[in-house]
Amino acid sequence: MLFNSHIFIFIFLPIVLLGFYLLGRGEGRSKAMGFLVVASLVYYGWWNPKYLVLIVFSILFNYALGLRLASATSKWPLYFGIFVNLALIGYFKYANFFVDNLNAVSDGSFMELAPIVLPLGISFFTFQQIAYLIDAYRGEASEYNFYGYCLFVTFFPQLIAGPIVHHKEMMPQFETSEREGGFNLRGEDIAVGLTIFSIGLFKKVIIADNIALFSSPVFDAALAGAHPTFFESWSAALGYTMQLYFDFSGYSDMAIGLARLFGVKLPINFNSPYKAVNIIDFWRRWHITLSRFFRDYIYFPLGGSRRGGYVTLINLFVTMFLAGLWHGAGWTFVFWGVLHGVYLVINHAWQAARKGLFGHDLTRSTTAGRYAGTLLTFLAVVVSWVFFRAESFGAAKEILKGMAGLNGVALYKTYLEKWDSFGPTLAEWGVKFTGYRLFEGDDALIWIIAVLLIAWVFPNTQEVMRRFSPAITGEMRRPEELRSWQAWKPSILWAVITGVLCLVSIANLVRVSEFLYFQF
Repeated sequence: MLFNSHIFIFIFLPIVLLGFYLLGRGEGRSKAMGFLVVASLVYYGWWNPKYLVLIVFSILFNYALGLRLASATSKWPLYFGIFVNLALIGYFKYANFFVDNLNAVSDGSFMELAPIVLPLGISFFTFQQIAYLIDAYRGEASEYNFYGYCLFVTFFPQLIAGPIVHHKEMMPQFETSEREGGFNLRGEDIAVGLTIFSIGLFKKVIIADNIALFSSPVFDAALAGAHPTFFESWSAALGYTMQLYFDFSGYSDMAIGLARLFGVKLPINFNSPYKAVNIIDFWRRWHITLSRFFRDYIYFPLGGSRRGGYVTLINLFVTMFLAGLWHGAGWTFVFWGVLHGVYLVINHAWQAARKGLFGHDLTRSTTAGRYAGTLLTFLAVVVSWVFFRAESFGAAKEILKGMAGLNGVALYKTYLEKWDSFGPTLAEWGVKFTGYRLFEGDDALIWIIAVLLIAWVFPNTQEVMRRFSPAITGEMRRPEELRSWQAWKPSILWAVITGVLCLVSIANLVRVSEFLYFQF
């Protein structure tokens, strides 16, 4: 069941909201929490009921171990818990990958393994519980309410693709409701939640799904052995770059909006990453809770930057290697992580050189410097997304060759007539005017420019909704305050805008597509 489906919007969500608030009145807090747990399990099991056994086992195992860790004097129970959790991910997500590679180096003589279907959200709910176990051992989290722990893991707005939440972020919100006597319906929560959900739905259905039409055919053709030309390759690379941006941004908005409908705030997971001035800044803005997990539970335990110099750079590199592997069981994902590790090493080395050799104040920069940094960071990210999207190194190589102009340059044939004498001049210079071989239409440029402007110039959802604190900002700097006419407020105008976004999106739900991060 997807957030962008009719059955979720018109059946599941209204029933769950109604049941939650009816049961949650007065002293019915536990009943409401239990109902929401059952509803979340129904949501999870809708895709494949047999994997309910997996998530229920994960919950029971980690809950019991968490109780044990609260008074543990040895680290061995913690190590055992981490091992079991990683073993689950290792089997379902990487078993086929490792066996295929072993067969490749042993001429197929190692073993045969039937394809294993990846359970939805296993990486997210497993990492979330690993963090809980570590926090429980450190004495930073404890849970004695079984309903509370189940809800912490299964809460459906963030169950499938994050954000990866901390126990200490979620449970105090339910404890507050207990002191107030129950879960009470608040008009502000409904208005804020529906607005953010509608914005996210529009990003997914209208922007992400439509711009995918300019990227998927080219990547598929490159995989099949085609040689996409300059504009085809750039349309594919930029198209996927923006598709992933609005797909993930849309999901993050919808998750935050859905949680707010229940009076719950989730942590921000996405903060205009393409406005980043360097790659370090990018990772503070992209998939924020995953970056936090790798920082707190991998980078810091490795030593972080405490030992300085080459050790810090090695720790960064190792962390990003694992981040790449987390995203998918494929060498292109691993290379994507390694590439970002290289980017981060270069970025840190450059900052150290600026500070040590030139005495530059890293907290200050010129406007031109920020624009140049943003453009360079964006181009580096675009190149990395080619490996993230391509299903083989060969396909990635063909896209990159096309972007470099090595596969020729071609424009859509109608431009030859539109540009009068300029068209024949370009033809003399070697530019070919043909119909795009890999997809129909000549509006890719318009779409890409439009969505780039939205990503670079427009305020993001959290900035628009800032006055109503829609999400947990944590360590992140609060979104910038906007001018009064840009900021959301309960009004007829904003109700109309929200209604239009929602209706346009629902009217275009002719093909329901999964969110890209569901595959991770």
